[in-house]
Amino acid sequence: MDYIDFEHSKNEEQKTDLKEIASKTWVYTKKTIKWASVSLVGLAVISFLILFSLKWVNPSFTAFTLQEDWEEIGVERYSLKERWVEYEDIPQNIKWAVVASEDQKFWEHPGIDLVAIAEAYQEMEKGERVRGASTITQQVAKNLFLSSDKNFVRKGVEAGLALTIDALWGKERVLEIYLNIAEFGPGVYGIGKASDHFFDKEAEFLKDDESARMAAVLPNPKRMRVEPASPYVKERKDWILKNMMNLSGIAYYNYPEPEVVQDSVQSDSSFTFDAPFINRIQISQVGLSLSGISSDRTENPDSSATDSVKNREFRF
Repeated sequence: MDYIDFEHSKNEEQKTDLKEIASKTWVYTKKTIKWASVSLVGLAVISFLILFSLKWVNPSFTAFTLQEDWEEIGVERYSLKERWVEYEDIPQNIKWAVVASEDQKFWEHPGIDLVAIAEAYQEMEKGERVRGASTITQQVAKNLFLSSDKNFVRKGVEAGLALTIDALWGKERVLEIYLNIAEFGPGVYGIGKASDHFFDKEAEFLKDDESARMAAVLPNPKRMRVEPASPYVKERKDWILKNMMNLSGIAYYNYPEPEVVQDSVQSDSSFTFDAPFINRIQISQVGLSLSGISSDRTENPDSSATDSVKNREFRF
């Protein structure tokens, strides 16, 4: 009998101990969840403040440059601010070149291109080589804050950051930061440094061909060279120049003074538009000829510079 009472008492003590352990575990878990939630909220607030401040404050470094500094020895170190080029001082041709090269829907999407993502996913499902679906804004988000790891978690965070960045900063600021943090060669970051390094000139004096060459190496600046350019880079440069024409009408922004362009036949079908690099140019739907470039482009009339002007809002 005493033995049974002893066993019963022992079992009761074990149950009590288990209850205490469970209770303490639950209290600890609740505290952990609470502090984790507070930490996440705090991190979100800090991240938002950093993102918001970057609308006006130029970054001195990025997550990508820090990673490069850690991995590579003997590469020149400098602050991105040292060679920063403000948006209004960035030439139009390099703006059009990177948009033509990297993200032709840059001015239209909210930071991510859902159509490109869907197409890339379909290619992956078919086992085909997946095209790049990252927008300029996503590249800014990745270079500024994230690692280069290729996984769905990183891509998800990148997409969220891109949407926030696009909404907070606006397109012009996104493009300014992109052009000042992009790598154009090993250890060569930003157009200020790149234009001096490759062409011995300030960024504002870049020619169309030079801008297109710089944009041509952006997919892989460690393997492709701006100068001397390989046959592949030259071919890609020509493709970019063609798309710059289709997107913007490259002839127009080469004119330093406003021009008035009229056809020889009077027509009521003319229209006007405003842009920072052109003031109220009047263009007719027929007979446009500017600096030897005609709207009547026989090689690809559907994608002529004139059609681009008529169908696109100029926002640079």
